[in-house]
Amino acid sequence: MTDHSGWLSFPDAPRIVHPPPGPRSRELLGDQARWETDAVGYPHYFPIAPRVGQGATIEDVDGNRFIDWVGGICVLNLGHRHPRLVAALEKQSEEIWHTLELPTQARVDFLKELRPTLPGKLQNHARIFFSITGGDCVETAVNIADFATGRRGTVAFSGAYHGVHGGAVHLTSGRRYHATTSFPSGSVIRVPYPDPYRPVLGADEGSAGTIAYLEHLVNDPHSGVDSISSVVVEPILGEGGYVVPPDDFLPSLREFCDRHGILLIADEVQTGLGRTGKMWAVEHSGVTPDILCIAKSIGGGLPLAVVAYRDDLVRELPRGFHLGTFRANALALAAGAETLRVLREGDLIDRARQRGPELLHRFQSMAEHHPTIGEARGRGFMIGVEFVHDRRSRAAWGDRAKAMRSALLARGVLMHTSGAWDQVLRFMAPLVIEDELLERGAAAFEDALDSLEAEGSPAPRSVGRTHTPVGPSAPHTIHAPTVPGPHLPPVPSRDLPVDET
Repeated sequence: MTDHSGWLSFPDAPRIVHPPPGPRSRELLGDQARWETDAVGYPHYFPIAPRVGQGATIEDVDGNRFIDWVGGICVLNLGHRHPRLVAALEKQSEEIWHTLELPTQARVDFLKELRPTLPGKLQNHARIFFSITGGDCVETAVNIADFATGRRGTVAFSGAYHGVHGGAVHLTSGRRYHATTSFPSGSVIRVPYPDPYRPVLGADEGSAGTIAYLEHLVNDPHSGVDSISSVVVEPILGEGGYVVPPDDFLPSLREFCDRHGILLIADEVQTGLGRTGKMWAVEHSGVTPDILCIAKSIGGGLPLAVVAYRDDLVRELPRGFHLGTFRANALALAAGAETLRVLREGDLIDRARQRGPELLHRFQSMAEHHPTIGEARGRGFMIGVEFVHDRRSRAAWGDRAKAMRSALLARGVLMHTSGAWDQVLRFMAPLVIEDELLERGAAAFEDALDSLEAEGSPAPRSVGRTHTPVGPSAPHTIHAPTVPGPHLPPVPSRDLPVDET
């Protein structure tokens, strides 16, 4: 019998008592729908009302227990209510919660913990700028780059997600997000991300095509680009589909930036804090960015974000540069400092580096028997499983990925989509997840695959290598058991794109 004494998670997950949404969840979902904005998206994808989180599991108000392979979208690398974070928060709550920018012991402790963990030459040679959200810290990073270089113009990649508010929304590539803002676009130069599975500029043969195109933008007086201050890049695409670029991409990008006096901004909001099997994803390639964006897991579940930039980048930033009342909340700082200690002192990062490839191989083995899986890819605990109509055309099959999300929910596993057509299911469980829960989740994933394929609905045949998304030939209904959505009141159309990620 398995010894569960050292588990952080509920040992009996997954456990479905009432097929979700259960009666109490339906009640709370109805209250939310009546009183809260209809712009809320996640209740449509996961129609449950959580009651308590524990480790890598969640229990809803109906007593169902779920294996959490979402982790708040990489917010909970240490899981729900890690005991050391709980203790740090309790201690800080007895002292002070909100202090503006005044120095507290919590603030100084966090700075002391963070600086030695930074990648490469930033380690102990960085200045820190606090923020609240990932999008806000990316916007701050671009502002710092513009200020430091005296130029404007930021290269951002297709598939990028850098936030959806203020100026950051224009760095994000999705058209549906651009339609939700009234703020004017900044100077954003969009370049295809080197995606080996869906190459645009020869990414299946390395990053030479991407770098050649960047050189064209800089050197050709008729490229249409007046100036470039920075390049902002995700070391692995997050919302863009968990795309792992060729190994030479970041080193080549670093060299390109150095040749032209352009600053390299690494957005590690989703990839950082051990997610990929190293503290920072850029460490896999030995690249040091000029500016590093940190958020999500750094606060352990509390809002906290950080920009770390080279201490020789600017002599002095003016006071009041990119203000915000709630930046560096003392409670979040206490949780953040303890998060860094746990990651540095324990074996969680090494475990992600070792166990991640094993789980990836499990998904790749499933792909051998399930042709709807076009590719399984990833690094560490950041794994994407892409669904396609057929492997020859690689036509994205978003409806199949969404059907899998619902089928997994019915089986007590939470997993979410990403990618341009929502065709990629992504594994982003807390690093603390127990091995047995990894196995149970993988078994549920394969069972969901078998169930959907047993229903029939063959994919249409296609010819050539088109990447145009194609809808399923018939609607897919999950039969075992059915997963209905929340009962939402009718709302008037606002002619806005719907967020499906």
